Amino acid sequence: MRNQEYKILSFSTTMRNPIRIAEFLKILAKHEGYRLSHDIIMNIVYDLIKNKLYIPLFATKFYKEKISSYDLFTDEEVANIIKNSPQKHKEAGFNAGWDSRFDTWYKLPMEFGFCYYEMDEQIVISELGQGMLNAVNENPINEAKISNIFLNSLMKYQSNNPFRKVSNENAPLPLLLNVMKILQESCGNSKISKQEIPFITCWRDNNAKDLAKYILKFRDEFPSFKYSDDIIYQRALGLLNSINEKRFKKSQVCSESVDEYIRKMRITKLITLRGNGRFIDLNSFENEKIDFVIKNYTNYEKFSNKKEYFEYISKIDENILALQVSASLEYQDDIKLKTLNNFAASYTKEQIFYELNILSSKKSSKDEVFKFIPEPTRFEFLASIALRQNLKNVEILPNYSIDDEGLPTNHASGNKPDIICYDKETCAITEVSLICGRAQINNELLPITRHLKEQKESEEQKENFAIFVAPRIFDDSKRYVKFIKFDENLDIINCDIKEFCDILSHTKDLADFLNV
Repeated sequence: MRNQEYKILSFSTTMRNPIRIAEFLKILAKHEGYRLSHDIIMNIVYDLIKNKLYIPLFATKFYKEKISSYDLFTDEEVANIIKNSPQKHKEAGFNAGWDSRFDTWYKLPMEFGFCYYEMDEQIVISELGQGMLNAVNENPINEAKISNIFLNSLMKYQSNNPFRKVSNENAPLPLLLNVMKILQESCGNSKISKQEIPFITCWRDNNAKDLAKYILKFRDEFPSFKYSDDIIYQRALGLLNSINEKRFKKSQVCSESVDEYIRKMRITKLITLRGNGRFIDLNSFENEKIDFVIKNYTNYEKFSNKKEYFEYISKIDENILALQVSASLEYQDDIKLKTLNNFAASYTKEQIFYELNILSSKKSSKDEVFKFIPEPTRFEFLASIALRQNLKNVEILPNYSIDDEGLPTNHASGNKPDIICYDKETCAITEVSLICGRAQINNELLPITRHLKEQKESEEQKENFAIFVAPRIFDDSKRYVKFIKFDENLDIINCDIKEFCDILSHTKDLADFLNV
């Protein structure tokens, strides 16, 4: 058994984004109130594999076509996959195999206060966890509520909580916010280089002043943010009081844990990206929440008991729900359009088309900005950029929410179209969605129809239509747009991502979409 030691703050990459956490939580919630047993775990394993939320290596080899389709695995296929996928894995308190694999999936949601479980104990979904499930069940998904849920968790999260055996002792989010405030006072700028983040993830205690001094001293040694990963890695190992490069690999310290740290901090909306992803910084639009977290959670109660810690982190602090964005809507719109134009100018059309097509594949973006924007919101951002680049005489007005850098934080709310495009003669609403099945009609095309009717009434002098873009257009969706044209004379153009890119690459006029 390994003794307690200093470790990197590392969030599970199994649960990389909020929607994935919610999908796993939804499966667990079916068994709320039951005592956790091997049989319950295998039922959960069955559901996760059937819904392709977890795909073992065996399935990737023998069910390639099924994986790339939008169909669920059959009962026989799931049984075969489980039979041929022994899990050589062991977690403390769980038998080796699927029981331990279960714990690796749900450990982070438990640390964040969404659920609680132990073998032979009742499964609990907390009020916070139920709030997460409610948020993802709204149409569209309530990303603002999800951000507040994660803020509630991360402002309370402790690096040495009872679920982890580490010597590091701090509250990571308040520590980061305090360091940035100190840097602002010391050098006039609160931003932190992405390369400096290992100093934060490896920091031993909750002393923000010492951490800020450490960063400033390091910058004196290496001015202009010109760091090599090698020097960062060696300094990080020093903070961990280790020379064990096998235990703490360079890729983990300087890349993997850094990316996951940024993802988690950005979910709260308190942190933005600057310098094309080279820096993180305070989002000034959320100053009230930032000050609230610093004031109320810099000093925190410590716990040695898992259930007591869970009760603490899962309790909702209603105060954060009442704090609003500090910038006016007019100012936000100005920043949004300025950033949109900057991205349209700094990326080639081909680069944006490539990023769009990633969303219809199993690939991950490598771009230092796009990869930190959740996929549904990223889709709206990329589509807006593509429209801006290719339709020169058209106004492009996206409705996603932004931070003070103009980067999207949430997708458009349900009462607004994702994007409005118009010129002198034409007005088109554009809706994008990653949904690729029967839900396209209820979740997307029915709201599009409503938005289009409203648009037609307000812009009577123009030709009005809608564009719907998804990775793949479901057959019933194609039939629906034919019916709505016949029944109400409303024009909706369905196109998958590839078709959307092809149309844009061959046109400069908005009305040309009607001729597809």
